[in-house]
Amino acid sequence: MDLNSRNLKVILGSVYLIFLFVGLYFLFSMIDLKDLTNYNFIKSNRDTIFLYKSENFLLLSLLFFLFCIVWVLFLGFASPLLIFSGFVFGKWWGFFIVLFATTLGATLLFYFAGLFLKNFIKEKLTTKFSKFIKIFKKNETLYFMCFRFIGGTPYAIQNVLPIIFDMRIKNYFLATLLGSVPSMFVMVALGSGIENVIDENESLNFFGVLTSPDIYIPLIGFFIILISAIIIKKIFFNTDK
Repeated sequence: MDLNSRNLKVILGSVYLIFLFVGLYFLFSMIDLKDLTNYNFIKSNRDTIFLYKSENFLLLSLLFFLFCIVWVLFLGFASPLLIFSGFVFGKWWGFFIVLFATTLGATLLFYFAGLFLKNFIKEKLTTKFSKFIKIFKKNETLYFMCFRFIGGTPYAIQNVLPIIFDMRIKNYFLATLLGSVPSMFVMVALGSGIENVIDENESLNFFGVLTSPDIYIPLIGFFIILISAIIIKKIFFNTDK
C-alpha cells in the first residue's frame, strides 16, 4: 500500500474528520456545558466517579489513559484532561497518567499529520513560524522542549508545528515529554486542589477557595512558570539576534 497515494490520504483524512465530528456531537449531546459550572452537579458526580474509582482503579486509569490519547489525536485541548486527571486521580498518579498519555497522543498526531497532511500544514504554518525555522535547526530537541514549556500557542498547533521543521519523531517525543512537565504538573495539582476543596466544603466560597493552599500554591506555580516562560522566550527565541 502506497502511504503517499493521494486517494489514500483523502480517504484517511475523511475518516479522521468523520470520527472527529461524530465524537464532538456525542460529547456535547451527553454533556450540558452549563452543568460544568454547577457546584452541586460537580459534587454529586464526584461521588459517583470516586465510588467507581475505588472499585475499578486500574480499569479507570487505563480507560482514561486511552481516552487522553484519542482526545489529543483528535485535536482536543489539554487543560480539561489535566484538571480532570488531578481531580480524580490525585496530584501524582494523575500527573503521570496524563503526561505520558498526552505525549503519546501528540506523537501519534505528529506522525500521522506528517504522513498525510505535511504539505497542507507547511503551507498554512510555515509563513507564520518561518522566523523559528533557523532557531530550531540549531538544536531541535532543546528548542522544542522550551517551546512546549513556554506555551502561548494552541495545543493542537503545538502538536503539529514541528512538521515544518522536519523534526525527528524520537526528538519530538522526548521534547514533548520533558517540556510539558512543569505546566502539566501545576494544572494537575490545581485539579487535585479543587477536589480537596469540594471534599471539605458543602458550599462553594470564592474567598475560601483562593485561600486554600491546595489552590493558591498551584496558582503561584503557574505565575512562576509564566514569568520563566517570558524569560526563556527572550533568551532562546529572540529572532533579532
